[in-house]
Order: sequence, then C-alpha cells, then structure tokens
Amino acid sequence: MLTPELIEHVQTGGVVAYPTSTLPGLACLPTKAALDALFALKQRDSSKPVSLGVLSLDQAAQFVQVPDKVRAVERQFPKGAFTFILDALEPQDPRLGGNRVAVRCLAHPKARSLVETFGPITATSANESGEEPEPSAEAAGAVLGLPPYAILSGSCPGGVGSTILSVVEGSHGTEVTVMREGVVPAHSVVQWWKNPT
Repeated sequence: MLTPELIEHVQTGGVVAYPTSTLPGLACLPTKAALDALFALKQRDSSKPVSLGVLSLDQAAQFVQVPDKVRAVERQFPKGAFTFILDALEPQDPRLGGNRVAVRCLAHPKARSLVETFGPITATSANESGEEPEPSAEAAGAVLGLPPYAILSGSCPGGVGSTILSVVEGSHGTEVTVMREGVVPAHSVVQWWKNPT
C-alpha cells in the first residue's frame, strides 16, 4: 500500500498527507528534524503541540500513562473518535506536549498502515494553522504543496475532528476535561464518565 518513495520520504524526515476517520492528517516521525519540517509546513507556532497517532492504547502505553478508565471509554465509542492528553512516562519534544502528550488510536486503514510501517506518527490536521481543512488527503496535500508521492490518497468523512480529552489522576480519581468537542459530543463524554457502562 505504501510506495517506496513515500517510505523513503518519511524515513528521511518528510511529511505525508493521509486520510483519517474524521479529517485529513499530516504524518511525520516524532523526531526533531521531521517535526521541524511539519511545523514549518503548517506554519504552526511551536508552543502548540501536535498529537501522535497509534494503533492502540497498548502501543501508546510505551510513552504515556494510560488509566483504566481511558481504556474503558475508548472501547465504548467509535475507534478514532478521541484524542487523549495523558501524562508522559518521560518528557517528550515540547512540540509533542513535553510532559503531557496527546495520543489518538487511528481507525482509517491507510492511517493505520503508516503506523504499522513506521511506529507512532504525528496526527495533526492537514492544513495551515487557521485554515479550513480540505475534504480529502489529495486536496490537503495539494494545497500544502506536497509532492504526489507524499500523499496517501483517500477521502474523509469530514465534519469535525476527534474529541480531545485531557485526563489526569486527581484526588477524586481519574478526572476528565473536554478540551475540544468533536465527533463525540461533550455531554456524551461527561455522562459516560459519571456512569461508566
């Protein structure tokens, strides 16, 4: 599914546009050089971290703490619906959040193929900061000026992005804050969190 040109591009610090179960994403390896390229492409302020795409919360647990309640809520809603901001096991690049890293379990088969090939990749929207996202990876890659070999084709459902949840272990147990309402409404998260099923 992945061409040799795309694989080499990513391995040498390049950025790739790809489809997700919500909006088109931009993938690069979580290395300094690749993040430099990603943030330059998006014209994104380095103080605004990007999330990492993973295959599962088990994979995410290699670098963040994953409370049991996070695993439970992830099972109750469509895969790829949430991005979780969690405590890092050790500090990461500040552009990945430093001590608090956002992770998303990717659902789209093409997105997952990237993680299967490279390990965790960035999972940030494929648009310049402040611009509206495009409906497909091809359109997003073209707007950003990516070469054809750096675009993993595929349309996306569109609409809104993933729902971002900040999860911390507090004095009253595992606490959640909805940082951005996305495909899962905030009230659905709060209702489940109070009465897990």
